[in-house]
Amino acid sequence: MAPRTHWLFGDQLGPHFLDPRHGGPDAHAPLLMIEARSVLRRRRFHRAKAHLVLSAMRHRAAELGDRVRYVQARTYTEGLAEAGFDGGGDRLTVCHPTSRAALDFVTGRDGIDVLPARGFLLAREEFGAWAEDHGGDRLRMEGFYRWMRREHELLMDGDAPAGGTWNLDHDNREPPPRGAKTLDVPAPYRPHEDEIDDEVRRDLDRWERDGEVTFVGRDGPRRFPVTRREALAALRRFVSHRLADFGRYEDAMLAADPVMSHSLLSVPLNLGLLDPAECVERAEQAWRAGEAPLNSVEGFVRQIAGWREYVWQLYWHFGEEYRNRNALRHRAPLPDWFLDLDADAVTANCLSTVLAQVRDTGWTHHIPRLMVLGSRALQDGWDPAAVTDWFHRCFVDGYDWVMLPNVVGMSQYADGGRMTTKPYTSGGAYINKMSDLCKPCAYRPTDRTGEHACPYTAGYWAFLHRHRESLSSNHRMARAVKGLDRLKDLDGLLEEIAERGDGAP
Repeated sequence: MAPRTHWLFGDQLGPHFLDPRHGGPDAHAPLLMIEARSVLRRRRFHRAKAHLVLSAMRHRAAELGDRVRYVQARTYTEGLAEAGFDGGGDRLTVCHPTSRAALDFVTGRDGIDVLPARGFLLAREEFGAWAEDHGGDRLRMEGFYRWMRREHELLMDGDAPAGGTWNLDHDNREPPPRGAKTLDVPAPYRPHEDEIDDEVRRDLDRWERDGEVTFVGRDGPRRFPVTRREALAALRRFVSHRLADFGRYEDAMLAADPVMSHSLLSVPLNLGLLDPAECVERAEQAWRAGEAPLNSVEGFVRQIAGWREYVWQLYWHFGEEYRNRNALRHRAPLPDWFLDLDADAVTANCLSTVLAQVRDTGWTHHIPRLMVLGSRALQDGWDPAAVTDWFHRCFVDGYDWVMLPNVVGMSQYADGGRMTTKPYTSGGAYINKMSDLCKPCAYRPTDRTGEHACPYTAGYWAFLHRHRESLSSNHRMARAVKGLDRLKDLDGLLEEIAERGDGAP
């Protein structure tokens, strides 16, 4: 009997998705890939993201050669029909998709068998068992991370964590070096574009001219890997040249150095070009060989085996209703200047700088995402579902499974604490401490009111005031809420914020 055709989605591009030893398709199975333009029509994606994903898919098809049939169609349904798979009989297999919408699509059709998910360290069933043992609802990342370390023997010395402690966050929160414009580390891996990149860009230009799609942001030279070979080169360069300095400046920001010493590996990981196991294993090998300090390696392992895995599992564990959680009842629409990535309309230097980074590259690291972009949305009371959609569309590493827990739970506290113990927002003092963004700003991080009032400092107190009743019972926020009683200028602060409305700060 001939092997059944296997369908590869656009984020299942690495060799581990075709490995029959670990639940993949038959070693000689013919392959199908579908490039559906409806995905780009439904949302106003970042132009660089559209280019990246299509480039990655077409590069993978070129590598697979005659083994794959690559169909370009308006929709997945039309693509399946064109390829001869329009229902009836067991004729297709597919690895578990990464979104609920895609999973519903493949499970709702005749003739498609869904294989186990790949590209993650833990099966959903294993997480379900762990979650049941730990209360099932308010599941904290720290406990999950320690369990993952034990289960996968990551950075362990016998039964104990390497170095004698599980968490080295206290070593990984240094502000940037005083007076430095950039970190003194080698640049990250940069790929070279080829004729496939040119072809994708011509297609995107044509579709825009024809009115089929619209984009946001700029599409400059490609910055991220789209092939397995490029992804491995990026991993090697990070581990060999950048990992050692990653840890201590992990939370720091510099205006002229948006990448700092971050790995940029979220993009190839989320395209399926890298397996998370190989990333954490190479990092641990670097520590054991004396090539990187433990705090940097632990911080990197925490991001992948901890946070990334945790977010993936919570996406499925919390269910579809999680998407609509809005515990703080934030309803304000996203303003046009934010939707359009109009950094030039913004006076606040931190927000203008970070928004320009998103506009130009479709990427910033986790602290600008959380403490600049997400904090602005939280303080101004924007609808968390719209914020989630914005992050999904505008970041090159953004997928539904990535952004739903990260934004609803971590960034916007819209789940009321199921994922984190407090809202993550702050005044300008935090940004001033952890960056060089405040000194040239027209606003002062210490000012709450007046001409130079920092929108983050004022916004922080307005946020606490708006949610005083609910946050006063949170043990991590009660002290800050009590601080409202000491503010003699609170009424004036609230009036000034009301006057600004949804204008760019």
